Amino acid sequence: MLELQRISKSYPGVDALRAVSLAVGAGEVLGLVGENGAGKSTLIRIVSGAERPDGGRIELDGRAAAFASPADARQRGIAVIHQELSLVPQLSVRENLFLGAGWSRRGIVRRRWEEREARRLLRLLEMDIDPGARCSELSLGARQAVEIAKALALEPRLLILDEPTAALSPREARALLRQVRELARRGAAAIYISHRLEEIEAVADRVAVLRDGELVRSIDRRESAGGDDGLAPLDRDRLIETMVGRALSAEFPPRLPGAIGETRLEVRGLSAGRRVRDVSFDIRRGEVLGLAGLVGAGRTDVARMIFGAAAPDRGEVWLDGRRLELRSPRQAIRSGICLLPEDRRGEGLVLSRSARANFALPNLDRFRRWRALVDRHREGRAFSRWREQLDIRLVRAGQRVATLSGGNQQKVVIARWLERGARVVLCDEPTRGIDVGARYEIYEWIRRMAAEGKAVLLISSELEEVLSMSDRVLVMHDGRVRGEILEPANADPAGVLRTAAGIGLSEAPSVA
Repeated sequence: MLELQRISKSYPGVDALRAVSLAVGAGEVLGLVGENGAGKSTLIRIVSGAERPDGGRIELDGRAAAFASPADARQRGIAVIHQELSLVPQLSVRENLFLGAGWSRRGIVRRRWEEREARRLLRLLEMDIDPGARCSELSLGARQAVEIAKALALEPRLLILDEPTAALSPREARALLRQVRELARRGAAAIYISHRLEEIEAVADRVAVLRDGELVRSIDRRESAGGDDGLAPLDRDRLIETMVGRALSAEFPPRLPGAIGETRLEVRGLSAGRRVRDVSFDIRRGEVLGLAGLVGAGRTDVARMIFGAAAPDRGEVWLDGRRLELRSPRQAIRSGICLLPEDRRGEGLVLSRSARANFALPNLDRFRRWRALVDRHREGRAFSRWREQLDIRLVRAGQRVATLSGGNQQKVVIARWLERGARVVLCDEPTRGIDVGARYEIYEWIRRMAAEGKAVLLISSELEEVLSMSDRVLVMHDGRVRGEILEPANADPAGVLRTAAGIGLSEAPSVA
C-alpha cells in the first residue's frame, strides 16, 4: 500500500533521516521503534503531509505520491494519531471527533448521528466518556482516547499511531491493540510506533528499527516463525541493543548505596470530593514510594495537591516535621517540593522558550545579581553543568525546548529541580513517551536523587516500572489507598492489578 524509497530529511545542524526505505502492505501492521531523535516523528510528518522530504520517493498503491498537506493525506485515506494531542480544548468530545471531517450534510451538522457515532467509537476503546463533555475537563487519558477515536472515525486505509497508549490504562491499551488488529483484518494497514516493546510484540507483523536517522534493522516475524500462521517472539534484549547502539546491563539500574532515613514528607487525610478520599502516607529520606493504580484513580490529583497546584477540601502536608500551607506551586518550590508533571509539554515547559530559559525559570532568584537583574553568565554555567551531567542533547543552549525529543525535554525539567536542590521530588509518569535509552538514564537519576536523601514519589501506569523502581508501593482505586506493598520486587503483578481495578475490595482499605 505504502512504500518509502530512500527518504532523506535535514534540518539545520542535523540529518533527521538518511536514505530510509520502508514499506507496509494492506492487512499488515508495521512496528516502528527507535530512541527519541531516531527520526520516527520526522518520518510520520512526511507520510502525513506535514513535511516534504529533501530526497527520495513515496509510492501509494504503486504510484508516486506527494502530499501537499495533512488534509491532502487524510483525503487519500491516511490518518495519524500523534503523541502530542491536537484537540480543541473549548469544544466538546463530539465536536472534536468530527471537526473538519466533512460529516455535515449540506452544511447542516447531524448532531444526533454524531452523538451515536461518538458513543460507538468510544465503546470500541472501552471508554465511558460523555460525548457532550468539554475536552478541557477530561483527564489526559480520556483526551488521548478521544484523539484515537477521532482517527478511527475516518475509517482510514493507513493508520499511523505514535505512542498511542502513553496515557491509557492497561485495559484501554488492550482495547486499542484489538482495534488495530481488527483494522488490519479488514484490509487496512497500520504503522505502530511505541517504546513499549510488549505492545510491539502483541500487534506487529514486522518491526523496523531506526537509529540516528537510518534504518538499521528489519524483522519479519511471520518469516521468522517458519511460515506458520503465528508470529515469532521478539528478542527484546537484542532489539534494545539495536535501538540504543549499546548493551544495557539491565532494564532497571540497581539501587545505589544509602540508607533510608527518617520521615521527610507526611500526607495526612488529603481529600478532594470523590477524586481523592482520605489519603495518608509518608515518605522517608532516601526512599522511592511508588503510587500505582489505573487512570482516574486519583494519583495525579494527590501529586498536584502536594505541589500546591490544586486545592484539597481538607488534609495536611508536613515536611521535615513542619506543617506546610501550600496555596500555590511557588510556595511548594520555596519549601523544597518539586513536580515532574504528567503532561510535561502542557504543564512542565514553556515551549516557545529555549531549553536554558526553561531551566532557569524556577531558579531566577539563585542567579539574581542585584535586585531584578539576573547574572546570565552564572545561569549559563549552571545550565552547562547540568547539560553535561544529564547528557541533554542540544544543538545550542538557546534551542527552543519544543524542538527537543521527549527524553531531552524531561531532562531539562529534571535539571532545573536538581539545581533548585529540592528535598521532595514528585515524579508523575516520568518516562511517558520516552525511549529505552533515555528512560534508563532517568531511572538512574531517580536512584541518585534517593541516594542523596531526597524523598521521591513515583507515579506510573507501567506496573513493571513502579514495582522495579520503588522501595514501597501504595495502590490506589477510586480515590483511596487500597493496599500497601512492602516488598515490590516480590509482588504478584496480577494481584496488584486486581487491587487497582477494585476487584474483591470492601469499602475499607486493605493491605496487599
